[in-house]
Amino acid sequence: MQNEIKVWDPLVRLFHWTLVGSFTIAMVSGDDFTLIHSWAGYTILSLLIIRIVWGVIGTRYARFTDFVKSPSVALHYIKDLLLMRAPRYVGHNPAGGLMIIALITSLLITSVMGLIILADEENAGPLAGRIDSFPHWLLELLEETHEAFAYFTLALVIMHVVGVFIEMIFHGENLIASMINGRKRRVLK
Repeated sequence: MQNEIKVWDPLVRLFHWTLVGSFTIAMVSGDDFTLIHSWAGYTILSLLIIRIVWGVIGTRYARFTDFVKSPSVALHYIKDLLLMRAPRYVGHNPAGGLMIIALITSLLITSVMGLIILADEENAGPLAGRIDSFPHWLLELLEETHEAFAYFTLALVIMHVVGVFIEMIFHGENLIASMINGRKRRVLK
């Protein structure tokens, strides 16, 4: 315990695991269970809004300023990782930070497209009555975009999980446990 530091606050951990569950429910429910799918989508959108706010005002390791780096810095980190010389980060590494931005962006696009589709097709949701009926071709395009970004997000999730396991092997640290208990090893100088 003495060698550990509290990194992930309860809000970050609750966000992470609730997002995992909500995204899984949204993917599994799809078109077959509209109500469940919609509520999973509402949950995802609400979580994203909370996380974006927390990324600005939250605890040190939750703030975007701690882990969002340029794509070139992230690519340099990945190169160093492949060369077995990447430094260990207490918070998110540059590649992980870029992944978080990609996931948030993809999930936001997916969620907003879902809200528009729900309003137009079912006259339901927070945008119901606020959107005039779209031409059929546009609604089809929105549905295709919604689905494409959902599957793009799934691809990002798979890449994220692979990255977590690579980091766990390379740095000998159980990142899954740290996203449960909030603690990681200190960086020793």
